Amino acid sequence: MSVIVKHLTKTFGKQKAVDGISFNAQNGEIMGFLGPNGAGKSTTMKIASCYLPPTAGTVVVGGYDVTEEPLEVRKIAGYLPEHNPLYYDMYVKEYLSFIASLHQIRGAKNKERVNEMIMLTGLTREQHKKIGQLSKGYRQRVGLAQAMIHDPEVLILDEPTSGLDPNQIVEIRELIRQMSINKTVIFSTHIMQEVQALCDRVLIIDQGKIVADDQVTNLKKESTGKQVILAEFESLPDPSLFQQIEGIYQVESQGNSLRIYADPEKDIRSSIFKIASGNNLPLVELKKEEESLEQIFQSLTNKNKQE
Repeated sequence: MSVIVKHLTKTFGKQKAVDGISFNAQNGEIMGFLGPNGAGKSTTMKIASCYLPPTAGTVVVGGYDVTEEPLEVRKIAGYLPEHNPLYYDMYVKEYLSFIASLHQIRGAKNKERVNEMIMLTGLTREQHKKIGQLSKGYRQRVGLAQAMIHDPEVLILDEPTSGLDPNQIVEIRELIRQMSINKTVIFSTHIMQEVQALCDRVLIIDQGKIVADDQVTNLKKESTGKQVILAEFESLPDPSLFQQIEGIYQVESQGNSLRIYADPEKDIRSSIFKIASGNNLPLVELKKEEESLEQIFQSLTNKNKQE
């Protein structure tokens, strides 16, 4: 079940929150949707969930246009907003039964589905409590349960782990992974480890425009166009010894280490080892040093601001 976004634009007065973006999310894919605050993430997700109309462009979810067939979209899509709106005076089980009934799930099927979601989201002990009595972590679980209650084929989750402690983040992350099987998942987050742990693909938006759309590994390669090798020795060698290796662009000294920038298509570690061995230079460590996703994110979004 795909989500197809074409030339999507959304303006609020004179402000252009989303500026002509296009992307596809495919069945079975978990797509991380990243961007600074105010970049247009939540606006895009609200449009895809039929909570906001687009100014221009189209969003098609599972073959249904969000503007022309919003009820059909809501049948096949589950949405967890950034600010999880819940009825705090309702009991967990009562609330989930109510949401299920809105999706035309009634009778024995309603009870069965509510119990299934309570089990899946770890709400068994909390099911008879009022939502207002729950911690934020458990309220997020209730939000995920309501988004999943009708077994949607598309899940749109806006910062589902925001404000949670590390243990809760791990639990919700695992829950998303379990629920994503055979579904299309789009979720936004500011936690880069979460993206690396969960996502098949990353889309970065800044100032309403897409600045990157690729797999994490490809983003790391393309961000610098170079690989970085860190070679640590017992004592610092002459950097010029390694300049002769084909594919090396630059060698920098740092303490007893050399940071070597090279062609990403060549694995030069064996060549470095041979030179070190031939010159009696004991190696302590030799490894590829990857640019972090945080650094890539900052580089892409800062570049967009400068332009």
